[in-house]
Amino acid sequence: MGVIIYKPTSAGRRNASVNDLSEVTFRHQNRPERSLLESRKRSGGRNHSGKITAWHRGGGHKRRYRVIDFKRTVDGQPAKVQEVQYDPNRSCHIALLEYPGGEKRYILAPLGLKAGDVVESGQKVEPKIGNCMPLASIPVGMAIHNIEMCAGQGGKLVRTAGGQARLMAREGNWATILLPSGEMRQVRVECRATVGQLGNLDHQNVRIGKAGRTRHMGRRPHVRGKAMNPHAHPLGGGEGRSNGGRHPCSPWGTLAKGGRTRNPRARSNRRILRRRMTKSYGEAKLRRKW
Repeated sequence: MGVIIYKPTSAGRRNASVNDLSEVTFRHQNRPERSLLESRKRSGGRNHSGKITAWHRGGGHKRRYRVIDFKRTVDGQPAKVQEVQYDPNRSCHIALLEYPGGEKRYILAPLGLKAGDVVESGQKVEPKIGNCMPLASIPVGMAIHNIEMCAGQGGKLVRTAGGQARLMAREGNWATILLPSGEMRQVRVECRATVGQLGNLDHQNVRIGKAGRTRHMGRRPHVRGKAMNPHAHPLGGGEGRSNGGRHPCSPWGTLAKGGRTRNPRARSNRRILRRRMTKSYGEAKLRRKW
């Protein structure tokens, strides 16, 4: 597992690097399971009315979606890992499982999982890497990922490359988990999670190097707010090269750094024991202390 740094043979290669895909079983072959592929419709960031609601999206290479088993509902049947594959739709790698009956499914590949390993899901399975079980069966202190918010819903939390949460405690029907963001929240013990840390840790160390690679990923150029006209953005306009004159914000005035974006009436708020540590939260806490 590592990053390959290109030789600076051109301006685009000078600052570029790529993942060496050492965790992938067949690095030089694209071998997706055909039965688990679906077409992926691209919207270019537009809603049903054709208006752009998610900016800076469009173009890019065609992709086919790999259907991932986030629920892990096949209990009591040990599945053999056929291979670990690259998935263009997510930052972490995926593992192809084959069950005794011949059924194949994709799961998120944890760190250390390789072809030939056996994984299992259920309430009374061994808590080893790749096994999925309810939080009530996982020993306290273990690293987990792909955590459900509601039982039977499928994993929603901690699904990115290198992600891991920590099971801190259990009390009654609730389990306390520490998320990678620093947030500590409670989840029902019936919710399932997978043991281990997700692989592809070096994803964050890859440098894009040039704009063309970003366009290849389907991301279009970003335009700075202060480079726009005043009718298009609150930071726009001014004589010469101005710095905006206010805190960074969206075209509609929502603060970009430190502004609260979470719905205060969300039902899940009551189960958050400690908020994630943001810069604005840390500064406010420091001011209260002094």
